[in-house]
Amino acid sequence: MSGDPYFTHLTAALRAAEICRPCLVLDLDRLNDNIANIKSRLAPGLLVRVVDKSLPCLPLLAHICDALQSERIMTFHLPVSADVAIRFPSAELLFGKPMPVGAARHALTKGALADPGGPGLRIVWLIDTDERLAAYQALAEELRIDLRFCFEVDVGLHRGGYRSPDALQHALQALEKYPRLHCQGIMAYEAHIGHVPGLFGGPKAAMARAKSLIRQFIACLAPQQRAILNIGGSSTALLYDSGIGANEVSMGSAFVLPTDFDVPSLSGLTPAVHIATPILKVVDAQVPGFDDRSWILQKLGKFPRRGCFLYGGRWMAKAVHPPGLKPSKQFWHSTNQQFAGLPDDSDVKPDDFAFLRPTQSEFVLQLFGPIAVYSGGRIVDSWPVLPPS
Repeated sequence: MSGDPYFTHLTAALRAAEICRPCLVLDLDRLNDNIANIKSRLAPGLLVRVVDKSLPCLPLLAHICDALQSERIMTFHLPVSADVAIRFPSAELLFGKPMPVGAARHALTKGALADPGGPGLRIVWLIDTDERLAAYQALAEELRIDLRFCFEVDVGLHRGGYRSPDALQHALQALEKYPRLHCQGIMAYEAHIGHVPGLFGGPKAAMARAKSLIRQFIACLAPQQRAILNIGGSSTALLYDSGIGANEVSMGSAFVLPTDFDVPSLSGLTPAVHIATPILKVVDAQVPGFDDRSWILQKLGKFPRRGCFLYGGRWMAKAVHPPGLKPSKQFWHSTNQQFAGLPDDSDVKPDDFAFLRPTQSEFVLQLFGPIAVYSGGRIVDSWPVLPPS
């Protein structure tokens, strides 16, 4: 099959490993190159907090954390948080979104965080409103425990959190009445920056505003409240210099580079994950219901003359191999046997592999069972993923 030799080598490795079903392939060599690239470009003084939702595989998380020498993890879902806390017994877990107080109560009394002196002590909760601050104080009093937390602050995304330094200052004053709550710092996220239209100043203006706001929020904090000064995501983390005032950035997806992260700030990184799936059938394509009249749409360039059916489908992913493989709007999407068009001169055969790049790593990495780890031209390991829940 013609096309990029990289996928020819991947196909040979999958066949040698007797993998004949849809699977997620992680290129360990590309991953290591991406880690090295990110480390070399990270501003001095900025640490990386690794995002577990984007890398929902404990061996993958461990590999990245070890390479970065990081014991800082950002977590988002309590069942996953519990697994991560147990796997990384010295890591600090900062929530990337606020948890309902009932969920926190359950985790701390009946879940994996309930053990006194256990993983719960390494959790840093997220507080986004005065009301949640008061609710967590009431929870701490009820359980007779102290809780650590960060304030969520809004630097332009407008997805919640304290919108102004004055609002944060008011919360800090209220905190003086809450002896069981201990502020560790602030968390800001600004995924909007690359999407602000030029009419409103574009990314440059959005970045300048985010930098200004994060410095103002930091200025509100006492010295003992500045252990965690978190900003950034995969698409923005490498844009900051040491003068930002923050001491850490969050990153996850960038390490494996799904298509949603094909952005200028991550140039130089290489896609490290692909969905591999067998091609079940190669056909002279016809539109269901059109039958022999399919030539009408083909003549208009609306439907391919050749096509194939994949093992599975309807994934959040974009086809990258074989060349010219693409879904058709005239043939419905299927999770069982996805139709995809092929060029007229394609030499694809049944049992060849098709490869797709995930659009995102979170959730998609959990859909295929254990990840096939590829290195040096071979499948060298199988890494279990955290169950989607």
